[in-house]
Amino acid sequence: MPSSPRTHRRRLTLIAVGGGAAAAVAAATALGGGSGDPVSRDRPSAAVSPSVAVSPSVAGATPDEQEKSLLALARRDQKDPLALGRADAPVVLIAYEDFQCPFCGKFARETKPELVRSYVDRGLLRIEWRNFPVFGAESERVARASWAAGRQGRFWQFHDVVYAKERPRNKGAFSSRLHEMAREAGVADLDRFEADLKSQAAEASVSRDQEEGYALGVSSTPAFLVNSTPILGAQPLSAFTAAVEKAAKEAGR
Repeated sequence: MPSSPRTHRRRLTLIAVGGGAAAAVAAATALGGGSGDPVSRDRPSAAVSPSVAVSPSVAGATPDEQEKSLLALARRDQKDPLALGRADAPVVLIAYEDFQCPFCGKFARETKPELVRSYVDRGLLRIEWRNFPVFGAESERVARASWAAGRQGRFWQFHDVVYAKERPRNKGAFSSRLHEMAREAGVADLDRFEADLKSQAAEASVSRDQEEGYALGVSSTPAFLVNSTPILGAQPLSAFTAAVEKAAKEAGR
């Protein structure tokens, strides 16, 4: 289901937490810049600078209060099938991604496995996925399918199957093969998978993730939050390891 007109009219802002986060954002040039896929061709990108506006929910807050607001975005639900790692890990990486985004695919194939080996398996990092479909109906349908796979404990397997290779965007390469991908991912009950995919609960889950991203000012994919540090677009592994190490040190680990 395409994003609603109300959502597309939303004026995007970006939360910046003190000088450190603002500098990290500035280093990534601009939301929706050349290192990621823009949310919409007709959506204005948010200008990025150290003085960038904060979300209305934290406007007027102190830097410490703003940082707490960002840290509070981590859901830390032990039963969340769209998360990897311990719920009490000191560092949480929140990923806003679209299954049709090639930069997201690059992260999935090259960067995520290294983060899992180096940090998730050690109990230092938790990765929380947020469905942030930006390329229309096909992206929306794959997002709901991923949630449906998660209902049977196979979200990450489905994630890996979808991202295994680059596929042509909005050409049916995704939505026409969802059952095949689910089967390959080990989803046992395909009838339940189809029912969950079409459910209002799937739509509500995807909408919740989208609204969270929009409130943060996400205007391109992939976009990440490592505790309170934003990482935007296609960045090298070193950018993530530096952010994780920094956040772990701040957490006393």
